[in-house]
Order: sequence, then structure tokens, then C-alpha cells
Amino acid sequence: MIRAHVLICGGTGCTSSGSVKLQSIFASQLEEKGLSDEVKIVQTGCFGLCALGPVVIVYPDGTFYSRVTEKDVPEIVEEHLLKGRPVERLVYNDVADDVKHSLKEASLSDTKFYRSQKRIALRNCGVINPEDINEYIAMDGYRALGKVLTEMKPQDVIQCLLDSGLRGRGGGGFPTGLKWKFAAANEADQKYVCCNADEGDPGAFMDRSVLEGDPHVVLEAMAIAGYAIGANQGYIYVRAEYPIAVKRLQIAIGQARETGLLGKDIFGTGFDFDIDIRLGAGAFVCGEETALMNSIEGKRGGEPRPRPPFPAVKGLFERPTILNNVETYANIPQIILNGAEWFASMGTEKSKGTKVFALGGKINHTGLVEIPMGTTLREVVEEIGGGIPNGKKFKAAQTGGPSGGCIPASLIDTPIDYDNLIAIGSMMGSGGLIVMDEDNCMVDIAKFFLEFTVDESCGKCTPCRVGTRKLLEMLNKVTSGNATMEDLDKIEELCQYIKAGSLCGLGQTAPNPVLSTLHYFRDEYEAHVKEKRCPAGVCKNLLTYFIEADKCRGCTACARACPAGAITGAIKQPHVIDTAKCLKCGACMAKCKFGAIYKK
Repeated sequence: MIRAHVLICGGTGCTSSGSVKLQSIFASQLEEKGLSDEVKIVQTGCFGLCALGPVVIVYPDGTFYSRVTEKDVPEIVEEHLLKGRPVERLVYNDVADDVKHSLKEASLSDTKFYRSQKRIALRNCGVINPEDINEYIAMDGYRALGKVLTEMKPQDVIQCLLDSGLRGRGGGGFPTGLKWKFAAANEADQKYVCCNADEGDPGAFMDRSVLEGDPHVVLEAMAIAGYAIGANQGYIYVRAEYPIAVKRLQIAIGQARETGLLGKDIFGTGFDFDIDIRLGAGAFVCGEETALMNSIEGKRGGEPRPRPPFPAVKGLFERPTILNNVETYANIPQIILNGAEWFASMGTEKSKGTKVFALGGKINHTGLVEIPMGTTLREVVEEIGGGIPNGKKFKAAQTGGPSGGCIPASLIDTPIDYDNLIAIGSMMGSGGLIVMDEDNCMVDIAKFFLEFTVDESCGKCTPCRVGTRKLLEMLNKVTSGNATMEDLDKIEELCQYIKAGSLCGLGQTAPNPVLSTLHYFRDEYEAHVKEKRCPAGVCKNLLTYFIEADKCRGCTACARACPAGAITGAIKQPHVIDTAKCLKCGACMAKCKFGAIYKK
């Protein structure tokens, strides 16, 4: 008889921290203590608190162990699983102030990280074994598909999505029901359903986590989509750089076919639908729907097609096609089961439901969060994210990846939804949210995202191919201290040309990080230009290193570390840096044990 379950995170983050090894050690320790028949080990998807991995949760009491090492496993087995005493030093118990539970009673939902979340797309991540279809079925899996095939007409499914207000979670936020309606209205001998899992934004891992933790939800939703528009074939386009996600998708598709939930005559209704996987080679532009379809067809994937015609009219293999991303599909079974009104009751007037964000950067609790639309940025940063580490001040948050913009501290109380983010010069995008503090240079941040865009541009259209490179050159002038105020005006002008003239969304949104930082942090740009100074002390060419005489002990460690011989001084006497010789490499600062060297 099983009396306890040990859930071990099998997401990419925890796997890279050694969670797979933990599973084997748990198994051997349980066998050694004679507990193998009483305690079951379950590999799950991502729990969300990636910064605290490897994560282990013991049920039925729900004890949350964080940063578990191989050496901790024997103690957990001996004390907790054998004797019933949780190992308190490993328990994550950062509960809200108004929660007064004891250690054993405090649940995962009471923690500050989870308390403000509402999990729909992530409902099964960290809860079930993603490699066992029976666990998905036990959580009402495939019940929505059964309901659709036996109780609803295709137009009823589409109307349900229209009434729910679900918008695409992959970028522009186009209404999902409307997209399906367009595709359903077009008659053709063949139609297709595609899933965009080519998640390429820096710092984004939402789709990956869903595929790793709950792959069947995507398969079920795609089958529902196939029924709604009259398609019998689906394709999941997933990054080859996601090996765990690919493996679990393959397992899930195999299990669904074996169970009769994919393939011919599903639920005995005469409905046929199957899904195949196509691997992407890492081109960011393949996240654009027409470029993705080119890649599935075996053509050069890194080139978008002109639109119109739109995919709903002429998409994959020139047939009507719908394309949604992983998170969008992950919401659909729950909308079918709980109703459009249930979903529409969450969020804001024009942005319904929840949104998954990959929270990263200068934040205490990095990881995966799912919040109702309309939650303020402050709540995400200060409550869910646990604030900025090392007592630093919040400076900005970047949303939407290379296509998004930076939100300054003055707008931290902005409710997060599609329209609000666009209004302040950013965008939702797929859901990356990178937090920055006072030590970040906003010009350097803009340059980082632009460098990414330049590298990922397919080169098909001149505004993107040439314009972004020219824009990057001008930003390099700023960070090197060689720009003029006239250059700032030229940068802004060029941004508008690129936005207006580019073929696809990659080029059209590429200037957004530059425009938003110019708008909200123009003083930093002007400091680089007028004062030849980087306020954050990041831009190497504008830095000057100094030695504070009162703190210098004359140990000579800095002088010995300096590759340019720029530091002089007698033993036990304050040293001096010759700024003309200094390479600004920072080797001296790294060697100084007394904090005597600073830069500005």
C-alpha cells in the first residue's frame, strides 16, 4: 500500500541541477529502508520555483523541500519517510505574513510565490507524471475532447472560444476563436492545425515547461481545434534545443495513439486526427507563423511569406491552417470543461484569463508564474518574485523579449494586460519578464536585444537586414562615447523606418527596446553622449577606475594583476592607477580584498 508520494521535479532547470540523480538515490535509499512498497517516486514537470531547485515535494503532507542535494536524500528518507519528521532545514516555508500555520500545516499554496497565482495553463505542471497518460486522464484529461466530439458541434466550440475572450498567448494577442472561425469558414480538401513551440525569446521558457510537465494538454487541445475547423492532421513545431520536451511529446503522442485518443475514429465518433512533430533548428524568425510553415514544408525556414493571404486562407501546404502557441492550447480544455463565462470572469475587460510569465533577471525568486490578467507589475516583482536582491532598487522590467520594451519604475503599478503594455511602449509577447535593477545600463540593455535581432534576422527585407545593423552601429557609438545629440534623433528616426518597412513581425518590432529606453531613460542616453559617462558603470569604454587611498593597504595585489602595468605604488603605501594606460578590464577590482578600487 502506497502511503506517501515523493514528487521530484523533472523540468530542465532541476534536471540540470541533478534531479535525475536524486531519483536513483531516493530509490536505493527506500529499498535499503524497506520502504519501496510504501513510498512512490514520481517524476513531474516544473513546479515554478526554478531558483530553488532541485525541488522535492512529499505528499500527503505537501512538504516542499528546496535545493535538495544528493547528501540530503538519506536524511529525508530516514527522518521524514521512515520516522515522520520533516527535515526543517530543507523546507521552503516563505509563507505570507497573515498565514499562521505550523511547519507541517503550511501548504505550497500559502507561500508568497504561489499565493497570488492562478494556475490554468500550468495546472498539471509539477502535479502529474508527464510520461504517464493515466495520470493526465485522472486529472480530467481528454474529457474536454470527449465532450466536444459527443455533445458539441464545430461551431459551438468556436463560439465557446469567442465568448471566453481567449487571445493568443504567443505575441500579438489575436482572438483565438476568431482565428479558428476564419479557418473553419474556408472550404478545402485538407486543413491543418499547427502548434508553435519554437520559443526563442531570451529568458523565456513558458512553452518548454508546459511541454515538459503536461504534454497531453497540447495534444488534446489540438484535436479539439482539428474538430472545430475540419482538420485531421496536426504538427507541433518544437525547438530541437528542448530535448526533454521533445522526448515527452514523443512519449505522449505514442501513448495517445495506443489509447485511441489520436488516430482513427476517436471515441467511436468517426473523427480522425493525428499529430506529428517537426524539429526547429533554433532560428528565432521561425516563431513567425509563415516562416514556421515554410520550415515544416521542408523549405528554407528562416524566411517569412508576405501576408495576405493569411494562414487561415492559405497556410501550410497552401491549405487553410490555424497556428497557436503552446500556452494558448493549454487553456482550451479547461475552457471547454468549465465554460466560457468561467474563463471570462478572470482578467480585464479586453484581456481575459491568466498569463504565464518566465520571471528572471535581478529578482529573488526566478521561475515560472501564472497570474490573472490585470495583476500589477509591482505585485509580480515584490510579492511573487520576492523583490530585488542585495537591497538594490527596481529600475525596469522588460517584457515581450526582443520585440518588447522596458517598463520603468515609475510605471510599476501598471496592470499587466495586452492593451496596457502596448500603451506604454512594450508588449506581452510570449511571456518573458526580465527584471533590472540600478546596476543595469538601459542603453546596454537595448543594445543586447538589438544584437539578438541582428543575429536572428533572415535578411529577406532591406529595412530589417540593413536597418537593424545600422541601428546597432549607432548604439555602439553611444556606448563608446562617440555619439552626438544629433545621433539620438537619427536613432529614433531610423527606428520608425524599420517599424514601417519590415516584412514580418520580427523586423517591425525590433526597434521597440530602443524606442522604449529612449523614451523612459533618455537621461542615460544623454549622459553617455554629453558627459561621456555610463551612470550604471556598465559600458566599458566610458569607465574610469580609481583607488581610494584611505582603503588601500599597499598589498600590491592589484598591481600584480594589472596586465597593462597601469598601477604603481610602494609596498604598504596607497597605489595609483594611470588612467591613460588602464585597459578597463577590471582585474584589479577583482583582486582587491579591501574594496579600495571603484569605477565610475
